Amino acid sequence: MDPQSPDDPKSPDDPQSPGDPQSTYDRIAAHFSKTREYAWPEVEDFLEGRSGTVALDVGCGNGRHTEALAARAEAAVGVDLSRGLLDEAVARARDRGFADSAAFVHGDASALPVRDDAVDLAVYVATLHHLSPREGRVESLNELARVLAPDGVALVSAWSTAHDRFDRDEGFDTTVDWTLPGGETVPRYYHIYSPSEFEADLAESDLEPRHVTVSSGNCYAEVTPRPR
Repeated sequence: MDPQSPDDPKSPDDPQSPGDPQSTYDRIAAHFSKTREYAWPEVEDFLEGRSGTVALDVGCGNGRHTEALAARAEAAVGVDLSRGLLDEAVARARDRGFADSAAFVHGDASALPVRDDAVDLAVYVATLHHLSPREGRVESLNELARVLAPDGVALVSAWSTAHDRFDRDEGFDTTVDWTLPGGETVPRYYHIYSPSEFEADLAESDLEPRHVTVSSGNCYAEVTPRPR
């Protein structure tokens, strides 16, 4: 989740049913995209000095990070569950001149439509926390490990209890409303990670963390695949 989200989480003791992520983000895609113009500084820092042949943006949304990857790879692929957000990403690539080096594919983070060992450089940001249950989150990390080349590297992020809007030490499930221009609210499921829980899920997965930190209320990990 972007720390810039305009809405606050519900109480974890009174979550609303958010529906499935695909229909939720299809519903808010156009408005959501307008609020997500720029790449995160943490992503830009991660990409500094790196390049590759194939880059992957898992949970690409409107393609803002796919654009940054396309500038550092021969080909960049954005994967998202929401067809509405993929439409926004295709339009962004066309309008901003990176359509020739980027492709956008409908897919699930827990079953990536990418072959083994194909990816040199990847970002998986603001998406892991939308998956449920824990087994699904860990499986998505395993999928990232599967598609990374042996010397590939990725940045993973998730929203964290370290954010100053939370007063909890342990991870929890909640919903966060997105408010559309007409006032309609659309609930979205989140698992808010504690930093220690984030590290535990990484340790459970097929990824090898190089560096784990907290920035702007998010947990971040620079990861490589564990030796197979």
